[in-house]
Amino acid sequence: MDLATFGVQLLNAIQYGMVLFLVASGLTLVFGILGVINLAHGAFYMLGAYLAYWLAAYTGSFGIALIAGVIVAFAVGLVLENVFIRRLYGRDHLAQVLLSFGLILVIDEVRQILFGKDVHSVLPPHALRGAIQLTDNLSYPVYRLAICVFCLVVAALIYIVIQRTKIGMIVRAGAENREMTRTLGIGFDKVNCYVFAVGIALAALGGIVVSPVSTVYPGMGDGMLILSFVVVVLGGIGSIGGAAIGALLIGLTDTFGKVLFPSVSSFLIYGLMAAVLLWRPNGILGRRDI
Repeated sequence: MDLATFGVQLLNAIQYGMVLFLVASGLTLVFGILGVINLAHGAFYMLGAYLAYWLAAYTGSFGIALIAGVIVAFAVGLVLENVFIRRLYGRDHLAQVLLSFGLILVIDEVRQILFGKDVHSVLPPHALRGAIQLTDNLSYPVYRLAICVFCLVVAALIYIVIQRTKIGMIVRAGAENREMTRTLGIGFDKVNCYVFAVGIALAALGGIVVSPVSTVYPGMGDGMLILSFVVVVLGGIGSIGGAAIGALLIGLTDTFGKVLFPSVSSFLIYGLMAAVLLWRPNGILGRRDI
């Protein structure tokens, strides 16, 4: 592998890892803060991609589709939390799995009614449709670089909100010791609602930004859901920093594994997860049980 090819694969790995981080960060917030296992998280990733396809076709602007798609997903998250999810707090995981699996079926049926079973494509913004020429025979799409930059900006915003704001302090306190936080007089009704809605919006945002580089098709969120759970386990449940590290590790392992070890590439991700859990059973940045 020459240097140019290595650079392209490294960029692909970072881009893949950052998109995975967007989706997994929403999952680790919901799972780590609310204690809810949301199997429908991948379905919202798919929903975001379909919203990008529909809104971009309707408005003619990918930028409008991105903003409007995130707003719609956030609103859907608010409604679902108020109607369904808040009834799951404190209940066993079986109830959570059954409800979220039911949501998968409902979302998939709505998708089929609205969009059918066809495969769709989404054009990137006109200004980002070119490619950077690396060598005589090798180039790299500008939009893929834009995904990396955009995801890094979103990651920085998430970090600032979690670490530097009052709402972030409440979220971190609730993740560390929810009962103690309640005894201090902090209510979690609104916090729970917004955390769940933000988690859904992040999943949809991942689907939106990846739609121009991947086809939009039924069931596209299934594989992303599995990988997101792997990222959450690798990084540590409830840890945004851990999700970022885990997502980049998965991106690097999957991308270079397919290039260097194609015959065992499907095993490498889970081998990595097993190795990390043997080293740190609670994940890379997961808090230790006391």
